[in-house]
Amino acid sequence: MKKTVILIKAVLMVMVLTNCRQHTDLTEVAITWELISNTHSDQPRTSAEFTIRNNSGFRFTDNNWALYYSQAPRRIISTDPLALAEVEWINGDWHRIVPREGFDLRAGREVTISYEASAWWIKESDAPMGLYFILYDNQGNETDTITVDNYQVMPFVREEQITRHREDLTPIPTPEWRFENNKELSLLPENQLKKVIPTPVNISSSGEIVSFTEPVDILYHEGLKEEADYLARLLSDLTGQPFDPEEGTVERSNSILLKKSSFSVNGVASEAYRLNIRNNSSITIEGTDNAGIFYGIQTLVSLLPVNAGTADVVRMEVMTIEDAPRFPYRGIHIDVARNFQEKETILKILDLLAFYKINTLHFHLTEDEGWRIEIKELPELTEVGGQRKHTTQDAAAVHPAYGSGPFPYQEGTYGSGYYTHEDYVEILRHAKSRHIRVIPEVNVPGHSRAAIKAMEARYNRFMDAGDEQAANEFRLIDPRETSEYLSAQNFTDNVINVARESVYRFFETVVDGIIAMYEEADAPLEIFHTGGDEVPDGAWTQSPMIDELLGELPEITDPKNLQAYFFERAIRILRERDLLVAGWEEVSLLREDTGEYVPNPDFADGTVIPYAWNSLWGHQDLGYRLANLGYPVVLCHVSNFYFDLAYNKDPREPGLYWAGFVNTRDAWYYAPFDMFKTTIKTAMGRAVDIDEEYADMERIRPDAMQNILGLQAQLWSETILGQDMLEYYMLPKLIGFAESAWTSERSYERIDDHDKREAEARRKWNVFANTLGQKELPRLANLHGGFNYRIPLPGAVIENNLLMANIEFPGLAIRYTTDGEEPSASSTLYTEPVGVDGPVMLRAFDSAGRSSRTVIVD
Repeated sequence: MKKTVILIKAVLMVMVLTNCRQHTDLTEVAITWELISNTHSDQPRTSAEFTIRNNSGFRFTDNNWALYYSQAPRRIISTDPLALAEVEWINGDWHRIVPREGFDLRAGREVTISYEASAWWIKESDAPMGLYFILYDNQGNETDTITVDNYQVMPFVREEQITRHREDLTPIPTPEWRFENNKELSLLPENQLKKVIPTPVNISSSGEIVSFTEPVDILYHEGLKEEADYLARLLSDLTGQPFDPEEGTVERSNSILLKKSSFSVNGVASEAYRLNIRNNSSITIEGTDNAGIFYGIQTLVSLLPVNAGTADVVRMEVMTIEDAPRFPYRGIHIDVARNFQEKETILKILDLLAFYKINTLHFHLTEDEGWRIEIKELPELTEVGGQRKHTTQDAAAVHPAYGSGPFPYQEGTYGSGYYTHEDYVEILRHAKSRHIRVIPEVNVPGHSRAAIKAMEARYNRFMDAGDEQAANEFRLIDPRETSEYLSAQNFTDNVINVARESVYRFFETVVDGIIAMYEEADAPLEIFHTGGDEVPDGAWTQSPMIDELLGELPEITDPKNLQAYFFERAIRILRERDLLVAGWEEVSLLREDTGEYVPNPDFADGTVIPYAWNSLWGHQDLGYRLANLGYPVVLCHVSNFYFDLAYNKDPREPGLYWAGFVNTRDAWYYAPFDMFKTTIKTAMGRAVDIDEEYADMERIRPDAMQNILGLQAQLWSETILGQDMLEYYMLPKLIGFAESAWTSERSYERIDDHDKREAEARRKWNVFANTLGQKELPRLANLHGGFNYRIPLPGAVIENNLLMANIEFPGLAIRYTTDGEEPSASSTLYTEPVGVDGPVMLRAFDSAGRSSRTVIVD
């Protein structure tokens, strides 16, 4: 963070410390939360309870306290009428508990508050977070803000706690279930593993081995110095040896030569490369362009043994690899708005993306809960929109969310922070040097609460100064609007009023500020993402400004279609700046009088790019319908590519699950031009009869396949708290995604018979899973400083006192204990069924020493 952020943090820390000196001592107040059941009612609803134990000297009455917290948004249905306090939803995921009349919690006593909410909670990451007390005087004024440190979430152990009501068919991942699920996998020898991920188009190898016993020379043709310097840094990081590239054109032994040539691979000339490893200890990387050279370098590094950095001799196979990507767009979307990630984390992630040949970072910078990029003309966007704190719903400030608590920048929270102008320029330069384009997303007109609050703070500041014109210059709301709506994330006040001219002045100012950063970084900006999703029904229905606008637009009969009006104006602004316009799939849709959404032909001219995410609920064919209409489409289907969805239903496995669960195999098992074949279960785990249920859906026409620009995976950050969790959610799913986005059509995609297709997919997956377990995961322990990747839990059963165990990624070691001690890297290695006479604890380890959580089988 730069000076401005440091100053803000310092001031806030003084405020926190000042509050601490005045605190009522509530350290002895203990709170527990327990999920009771998701299956007790005929309707989908969940029941839970708080217990507050007061071991402090403070007396809680019916007017001197409230307990605030964040929790995965569900509609609160009711609080137990016998409870002494009321659970209230405020906005978004922000809730509070307030005492009912007669409440009296004295020292040494406890109270339990039971309540119900809609739908279900099944994970520990669903539990309330960021708890804090607000204390009041007799006049109702806030006197103290105290975070709760003595807080415990009771474990989810019963079936009714882990099941999503009665239609949930997804199994609970017990050790026994994992064992059964892993039976189709088998350990393969090293020579059957993939040599490179993502898989190249063609590998020709002789079986001959060449040894490198000393540092190689790096030579490069003119115009490739940046790539040569990058290779030198990589090899230096791996070996600890210095490398000094030199310009040259003549191949020689014990060297790596980088050069450009004209050729194509599989009909693709862009980003293509040819890698030759020769028996005279020389390596040549040819590329059709600088990006091709760069990807050839990544392939070379992935061919190195995992222990290459410490080996005295590096042995490599003599081979030729020819390769080019299947899709020109291979993207990862990272949401830093809901929970922030530091600049250094993003720089490291860019290195990871480059290694797996991902060429696009879709940077989700703005949301209801935060604005994360400095716009110098509008400092309130980050001064107000970039930090979360305790406030009131109506105040010109951003309230707590996702456990961020009452104080901005409090240690261990991720609700506050932003990238300064200089930070963002540094990110752009880092990305450019790795042939990654960064697509900024400013989400409008929905998902805009942070911007709205920031501009209200600006309005108040100028009104206080008596400058009404300046106050209204960038205002985003109609102050007389009384529309009632509830957004997908339970906000009631997150939609910009598209009738205001100041809205478009605001958008232009933000766009121009972002363009200036790209120009300063000398980085390409071709696509600007406007979000455009999830504008809730009811928005713009009770606004004098909207009514006046609709009077001028008689062709618009449904206020919902004002989204298309807004988008058309946004398109005009961006086209004037020579930018293509992107948005989530909703930007390409219109609502008919029946309420059904249909593709809008008005924007299908090639300059608007919809990102099709919906692969559920009868919309599985939407991406193809848009492509057939002429839209260039990015496929980012939730069933395969939403990495923020939990790996599985284990309650200790963090993440969301509104669209089901996504694991590494899901990201790998995907047929881009016939996704019906690989979308084989519903969000609730029901198997899909694809021939029956998808029979009437639109298939992509052969001539429209060129309109599929590529694939993108998403990381929304509601449950992602910090760098370690970001990496855990991403790895190893990213590796499966890279295979889907880069690698040429895979054999199972062409098979129409369901059983034969699944058998071929199982065979292919076994090779991929072995490669993950034996090569890719251990590599990640040290690559670019190392990553916090997930290692799967072992599967295990005990039958007739015989322990049997297996693993999702063969090649990982399973170690176990029978004495109640946690398994370590020196515990007994499981190699075959073994007799036991009691409970067994098991963990999986990779060759780098990283491990899974422990499982117990009895």
